[in-house]
Amino acid sequence: MRSFIRKNEGVALILTILIISIVVSVTLQFNKSMWSNLHAASNMADAVKLRCIARSGFNGGLAALYEDGLSDNTDTLHEIWAVTGFLTNSESSVFEEGGFHVDISDLSGRIQINQLVDKEGNYNDTQKLVFSRFLSLPEFGLEIEDIENIMDAIKDWIDSDGETTRFGAEDSYYQSLERSYPCKNGPLEFLEELLLVRGITRELFYGSAERPGISSFISIYGDGKININTASSMVIRSLSDEIDEDRVEEIIAYRGDEKNDLSDKTWYKMVPGMAGVTMPDSIITTSSNYFNIVSEGFKGKMKKRIYSAVMRQQRSIKILSWKVE
Repeated sequence: MRSFIRKNEGVALILTILIISIVVSVTLQFNKSMWSNLHAASNMADAVKLRCIARSGFNGGLAALYEDGLSDNTDTLHEIWAVTGFLTNSESSVFEEGGFHVDISDLSGRIQINQLVDKEGNYNDTQKLVFSRFLSLPEFGLEIEDIENIMDAIKDWIDSDGETTRFGAEDSYYQSLERSYPCKNGPLEFLEELLLVRGITRELFYGSAERPGISSFISIYGDGKININTASSMVIRSLSDEIDEDRVEEIIAYRGDEKNDLSDKTWYKMVPGMAGVTMPDSIITTSSNYFNIVSEGFKGKMKKRIYSAVMRQQRSIKILSWKVE
């Protein structure tokens, strides 16, 4: 009998230990799950706050562009929206936690790639010449053959027909790839789409330590007119065979002087050595309608960015694209 009782006591002890182990394990798991949920809820709350802060900065950028549009029709790099970080609110200035930083860039000062092809699907000759000069700049290191191949491939990607242009590429090429996809045969909807076009490598698009990338000088938005008041030196050099590095430095210096009038698009002829130079009158302007807004909301080390392209009309601003990261 005593032996039986001892055996039962041993079994009871083992069962007790097992039950306690299970309870401890469940408790620890519940505690871990609870803290995980609390952490997730906290992160979600922070994400919502950061998004709201970034949206506030974006709205401030819209207001700045709208107000500027009411003043005059000339846009230069002297205006408040063009100043890097012009709209910045640090912690405690507006929000109890966090702040925002806003940058606005002028898309009208870039080469507008969708204008390379006209409505009939043919090359726009003036745009083609400008884009060809741009790709021919020594900074990109491209050969003439590479440039022709790239331009024809972009045209085939944008135009609506399925006929291959000289050295271009249509479905027959893209469908033969290991990871095949169809030729777009329509305007670019986002700039990174160019990476799908034959000949556009990531290095050419994004640049490298040695070379710039074309993506910084191109836009999918615009009416084809380039604002020479805000265009980069590389874009300005693409507007005429007669504009070399020395002349473009003179142009940049001239427009950098706030005393000079930049309202007339022929102001560049006032620059020393530029009197006999002609930029294509049909595609240059001194006003801008397309802009890129980047608003970054921050709280400590956490950040959230809003990227948006907008079109400024007479008394309204239309959002063309929107991305949150």
